[in-house]
Amino acid sequence: MKFNAILCGCGAMSKGWLRAIASTPSLAESIQVVGLVDLNRATAENLAKEFSLENAVIGSDLAEVIVATKADLVFDVVIPAARFGVVSTALKAGCHVLSEKPMATSLSEGAALIDLAAQAGKVHAIIQNRRYISGIRRLRRLVEEGAIGELTGVHCDFFLGPHFGGFREEMDNVLLLDMAIHTFDAARFVSGKVPVSVYCVEKNPVGSWYKHGASAHALFDFSDDVVFSYRGSWCAEGRRTSWESQWRLTGSKGMLTWDGEESFEASVAGNEPGLLHGFTPIEVPGPKHEEETHGHASVIASFIEAIRTGRPPETASRDNIRSLAMVLGAIESAQTGRRVDISAQGQ
Repeated sequence: MKFNAILCGCGAMSKGWLRAIASTPSLAESIQVVGLVDLNRATAENLAKEFSLENAVIGSDLAEVIVATKADLVFDVVIPAARFGVVSTALKAGCHVLSEKPMATSLSEGAALIDLAAQAGKVHAIIQNRRYISGIRRLRRLVEEGAIGELTGVHCDFFLGPHFGGFREEMDNVLLLDMAIHTFDAARFVSGKVPVSVYCVEKNPVGSWYKHGASAHALFDFSDDVVFSYRGSWCAEGRRTSWESQWRLTGSKGMLTWDGEESFEASVAGNEPGLLHGFTPIEVPGPKHEEETHGHASVIASFIEAIRTGRPPETASRDNIRSLAMVLGAIESAQTGRRVDISAQGQ
């Protein structure tokens, strides 16, 4: 079966979605983009030309384009402020929906969309593409296999200085809202734990070219006494970390470090006498499933498989609301100076 899809939101981010579909044979065979929706018609027309979608229906009203195309699913790539309206319109019209992150601008909106998807009997998932990369899958495998014992801590550093220009430099809570959610979601996935509470300090350092919140330090309590710490800045000039952060996992038997790129080092306790017992290196195996390491393409494939089988996708909104709760909880903590309980989300 080939699904008729509408892409709603035709800005720069939408190109990553269309490239993933066009370059993945199984997706190209499963998905036909029949509609493009954007408030700026010229933006949609230019996208149609670039990706040879001249036969797609173009419009600014999603509901009208759904009717005109008899769409089965909607790819939501709009700005967060427009997300609730787009997703609710699509679900009410009988479409499955795959959305950009964050899934909503508030937990109440997120919960309402989860309920609406359940009522409609449709799949609603989030394109957390950065958990679908080889490095994150390798971390998860090492934890699952118990190579460093029982997990006790996940620690991530993210320090870059990108000069985007545009809307990001005018956002509030820019690091937490626009980027940290990737690392938060990946930490939740790697650990296999549930976020319980968070304490966060957010700053806009001297020299920042952002309006607000270009750096944040957050400490999360996860279930089973696992701690997740995050230190990040988007105005850190000089030698940078990876876009995927630098990682250190600690366990009851050893630890693993990953530079966010190609370098992995794992070791368990050694047998040297004295104060420090040294360490014994261990292998870091590759990902269990190579098909889960292709970013956007892997998320879209998981979404399509969920529609066909009825099994919830990994990034289903009912689960992903926990990642949203981590971000919004961190922002609340930074604003109030208090630890924030986030344990109730996704129950």
